[in-house]
Amino acid sequence: MEFETVIGLEVHVQLNTKSKMFCSCATSFGDAPNTHTCPVCLALPGALPVPNREAFVKAAKLGNAIKATVHKRSVFDRKNYFYPDLPKGYQISQFTHPIVENGYLMIDYDDGTQKRVGITRAHLEEDAGKNIHSGAYSLVDLNRAGTPLLEIVSEPDMRSADEATRFLKKLHAIARYLGISDANMQEGSFRCDANVSIRPKGDPKLYPRVEIKNLNSFKFIQKAIDYEVARQIEAWEDGDYANKVWQETRLYDSAKNETRSMRGKEESADYRYFPDPDLLPVSLDEATLEEAKKLPELPDEKRKRYVEAFGLSAYDAGVITGDLVLVGFFEALMEHNLAPKNAVSWLTTELLGRLNKSQKTIENSPVSPQTLAKLIERIEDSTISAKAGKEALDYLFENGGEVDTAIERLGLKQVSDDSAIESALDSVLSANAANVERYKNGETKLFGFFVGQIMKESGGKANPAKVNEALRKRIG
Repeated sequence: MEFETVIGLEVHVQLNTKSKMFCSCATSFGDAPNTHTCPVCLALPGALPVPNREAFVKAAKLGNAIKATVHKRSVFDRKNYFYPDLPKGYQISQFTHPIVENGYLMIDYDDGTQKRVGITRAHLEEDAGKNIHSGAYSLVDLNRAGTPLLEIVSEPDMRSADEATRFLKKLHAIARYLGISDANMQEGSFRCDANVSIRPKGDPKLYPRVEIKNLNSFKFIQKAIDYEVARQIEAWEDGDYANKVWQETRLYDSAKNETRSMRGKEESADYRYFPDPDLLPVSLDEATLEEAKKLPELPDEKRKRYVEAFGLSAYDAGVITGDLVLVGFFEALMEHNLAPKNAVSWLTTELLGRLNKSQKTIENSPVSPQTLAKLIERIEDSTISAKAGKEALDYLFENGGEVDTAIERLGLKQVSDDSAIESALDSVLSANAANVERYKNGETKLFGFFVGQIMKESGGKANPAKVNEALRKRIG
């Protein structure tokens, strides 16, 4: 039997406001535990929450970016549940009247085509704190409790882990482009829950969905979904689907590459939602709505411009525009009037390849845009060959320094002096007289042989274009 995967995502984006959602406590990351708390975010008796205007602006910006309806009026509700990192015993969220509804996002494929994924809603809420498990003890840090959180809920439109990952990468890029979040997955400011189910291909019915909780790495998201799909298919084929697959929340164990049961999944009725009595409905004024419509150039627009203005392939443009830091690096390269395709190749293939191998990111690249641009300039002006450029980049990556200094130190400068090339050419032709005759008798493939021998004679430093030109003049 062929199966179809059905995936919907709930993405939690911490908004980068200076203060929390309903109080003036700081939202800074990495400070001493429990130092950013107050009667409001601890829900002490008599403390009253006050909504953070900036959080509404940032939520509305996201709504406009995903072509959604941004509601002027929204309402906060209480979502009741107990957990150690939620001191209130309830979470302030938006249930019946969220700020954003009915949007969509286009996910990108490598061949330049796209697929539309619906977004049901995006609502504002407050984040919970953080549990820290240490041996036999569990500690609670409430610094994060009350941080503004935007929860983005997709339609179940994705059919593979690959599509889910592409959706998350695009949403991650949009959050960074808009400047509404640092979207740092390692710090938990961009994380998601994946709802996964399977069904026989062609069957319109939706079967029980399993929620995989708190995934914070694109790599782990893909692995967790792939594992869960395989688990559900195996249960179906074994005739044990009803006993092994039901609506529940599971955790992903990256060390064992498996999901395991955490708890039964609640229905909305279990949370006993009701309008928060401490908060009036929020109505956005026209100035706030207009402020939220001022958007930067977003990934799709930038990708289209790169294809049209620089002649990049849809794939290359997609790779660059998928990461805002990579965009900044590329645009810094283009300020040096480089050939766009050279800039892309040296950035995405050579530099990123070395960064990935050394487990570094573009943010902490030891080679700056200015250094890489200078290196590409030296290749384009024939000071060094492309092969020598790779050697120079290896050196600069490990040691830093100036490009010209590295070229001199490594002895990579190309020989473009006519007399030196003629001398190497004379030596090669003299040593290969028989092959010269064969070439003149029609074995034109030997031309490449002669070029290789001349390059070898020059220690690889001869300018290949000059070698080709001199050789054609000599033997036709």
